[in-house]
Amino acid sequence: MSNLIKKSAIAIVLGGAAAMAGLTFAQADTVSSTAATLVAQATTPSTGGAAARSQWLNLGQIYERVVAAGYTDVREIEREKDGYEVKAKDAQGRSVKLYMEPVEGKIVKEKVRDDD
Repeated sequence: MSNLIKKSAIAIVLGGAAAMAGLTFAQADTVSSTAATLVAQATTPSTGGAAARSQWLNLGQIYERVVAAGYTDVREIEREKDGYEVKAKDAQGRSVKLYMEPVEGKIVKEKVRDDD
């Protein structure tokens, strides 16, 4: 009898885990880019720097500034502790990594990447 109880308990736990995974997957499909940006901001630890995270530009604003500066094929934008890192192509078609100031969105450093 105890074997039946163990099997039932395992089935309930696995069923619950599968249901939670399904809910998580369903929610991930419906999250807007704005909500995803808010989650990224909320889960990133504060650095205590001059600019509070609440003053930082969001990912969409960083993307707009990169494109306005003439970069194309923006592949990745990462929030770092002191700003943003962006992987894109420069005007010559080279892969670059840009380091951006988070409040005004200025490019502070550009590094040509060898690994394309």
